[in-house]
Amino acid sequence: MDSYLQAAIDEARQGLAEGGIPIGAVIVHQGRIIGRGHNRRMQEGSAILHGEMAALEHAGRQPASVYRECELYTTLSPCPMCSGAILLYGIPKVVVGENRTFMGEEELLRSRGVQVEVLQDRECIDLMTRFIEGSPELWNEDIGVPD
Repeated sequence: MDSYLQAAIDEARQGLAEGGIPIGAVIVHQGRIIGRGHNRRMQEGSAILHGEMAALEHAGRQPASVYRECELYTTLSPCPMCSGAILLYGIPKVVVGENRTFMGEEELLRSRGVQVEVLQDRECIDLMTRFIEGSPELWNEDIGVPD
């Protein structure tokens, strides 16, 4: 398995262990992880700390030229908010662990020139499938499904 996807999976597992939603992401610049994060909405009471957003936050303030050379690895297809951040910062490539349990804005990303690679990784699929089955109310809240 790709070591960057494995790092994102490790983040997702950490989030789950903390009582959160198991989605993780890492941002890679020139072969080095510069930001990593996992969904922290439950843990922090946050409206926006999805895995990708947390990874961007942990990457810190970077020049636009750095983001234009990055790859973002995420365990799950990016939602509209996270896709917007990817576009805002000009990240040119996104590697998605899986999109079977949730299809995010991959077509939007592609339409704006972002290279999107979907791996359908079994571990990512199993992690989300088990979570959604066990905590559907938390999952629905996270993706904005009305009560």
